Amino acid sequence: MAQKDPRSAGNQPPQPPQEQSAPALEAKMTPEPDYGLTSYKGLGRLKGRVALVTGGDSGIGRAVCLAFAREGADVAFGYLNEDQDAEVTRRAVEESGHQVVSFRGDLTDEAVCRRLVEDTVKRFGRIDILVNNAAYQGKAVEKFEEISSERLERTFRTNILAMFHLVRYALPHMKKGSTIINTASIQAYQPSPNILDYACTKGAIVTFTKGLAQELIERGIRVNCVAPGPVWTPIIPASFDAEKVKSFGEDNPTGRAGQPVELAPSYVFLASDESTYVNGEVLGVTGGKLLA
Repeated sequence: MAQKDPRSAGNQPPQPPQEQSAPALEAKMTPEPDYGLTSYKGLGRLKGRVALVTGGDSGIGRAVCLAFAREGADVAFGYLNEDQDAEVTRRAVEESGHQVVSFRGDLTDEAVCRRLVEDTVKRFGRIDILVNNAAYQGKAVEKFEEISSERLERTFRTNILAMFHLVRYALPHMKKGSTIINTASIQAYQPSPNILDYACTKGAIVTFTKGLAQELIERGIRVNCVAPGPVWTPIIPASFDAEKVKSFGEDNPTGRAGQPVELAPSYVFLASDESTYVNGEVLGVTGGKLLA
């Protein structure tokens, strides 16, 4: 089999200028990102496990839901209100031959975090894998003062406070061998001033991962983190103007942004027994951008 050139492995036709309001839909992206529907092949590495994934309707979350299902897991996922995208994820998991349940709700509300966990356990009896992936990224600003207090609070409540709540409610339903995987970002290491609120939450997620991992390993539960670089998800047309979208990822060493399917194997690795000696780590999947 021919080896893939990393500079073109995930390329699709060039993204034309496009822009959406938040929350954006993957269904409206042109072309739609590749989440692995025709390419991801599972090897049974998560057979019999139950995974809960936040932000599972689109982007990296959808790719992770599909990959987990094809690796043998049943999947529960949460999403804000993107019903059209969520239906695509549900169908993809079902067609992979595994059970799926989805939950609509805003994770800025602690009660929603609790319900998401409780309803997952009610359906499947336990949680073996928790993927904290949901995120909010506001529109890129020109000046720091444009980041309002309302936006700042929403970003932190969605991106980091929800992780505290979800882990707290999930832990009673997790046993030895369970795993928690958080989604950080290259922004934790190379913050962009125009989305500084988002970047700060990603730095907090790295710290949260490293600290939580030290305690939970004593219970036999591992905690790790994936830090993506530029990746084609609905956050991009929702956060940047059309011209920025057109050139998104071109300054990457690979010369391109990644596709969600290229992130999924990292989550599978961290969720599986292949990574039993990996704990408290940040796995960068950045296309060549360096983590400090």
